[in-house]
Amino acid sequence: MAYVDHAFSISDEEDIMMGDSSHAIRNRPPVKEIAFAVSLLVFGSLAIVVGSVMAANRVGGDRAHAYYAYKGYKGFSFDNIPSV
Repeated sequence: MAYVDHAFSISDEEDIMMGDSSHAIRNRPPVKEIAFAVSLLVFGSLAIVVGSVMAANRVGGDRAHAYYAYKGYKGFSFDNIPSV
C-alpha cells in the first residue's frame, strides 16, 4: 500500500470538527479603516490644493520684507509695506 499523509487532507470529518470551533468568522467589511483612508485622501487632497493656491498667489511673502526693513537692509523700508 502507498503511504498517504493525512495531515493535509480535507475530509468530512475535518469539516465537522471545524464547525464546532469556538471562534466566529467575521465577514464584515472594515468600515472604520475604509473611512479613515477616505478621510486621509480627502484632507490630503485639500491640503495639496490649498498649498498650490498659496504658492501660486505667494501668500506669506510680506514677512520677509518687514524683517529686512527691521534689520535695516538697503532698499527695504517700512514705508514700502502697504497698510492693512
